[in-house]
Amino acid sequence: MRHKFGYKKLNRTSEHRKALIKNMLNSLIKYEQITTTLPKAKVLRPQAEKIITLGKKDTLQNTKTLISKLQDSKSANKAKTLSKRYVNRKGGYTRIIKAGYRYGDNAPMAIIEFVDRDVEAKRVDKKKKDLKKEINQEEKKVATV
Repeated sequence: MRHKFGYKKLNRTSEHRKALIKNMLNSLIKYEQITTTLPKAKVLRPQAEKIITLGKKDTLQNTKTLISKLQDSKSANKAKTLSKRYVNRKGGYTRIIKAGYRYGDNAPMAIIEFVDRDVEAKRVDKKKKDLKKEINQEEKKVATV
């Protein structure tokens, strides 16, 4: 029985698990929505909530803590700007949406996202030329329908 064990091990070593969570946190903060397996999303959710809560109070100590947890100053700054969005909210900054099962191994998939997310944040890494192509393709699809 697994009574009183506080976290899921995700079938990984502790170093691998910490690195996985850190990378997923950075991606979630950067894109504000990621698709992953359901158990990973459930492990990631409390971590993301703590990061946003830390960013709410803008002190030097909290900034250093954010940078040490995320290992990236850009992500820490974005976490601060995200936390300004949730000043009046006392919790529940993220949501998990079940997204069916993965084709290869039938793993349960989920989308984890911030509640009031910026839709344009998903296109951060795409180049402007690619964005123009996507917009043109979407316009063609709308015109044909």
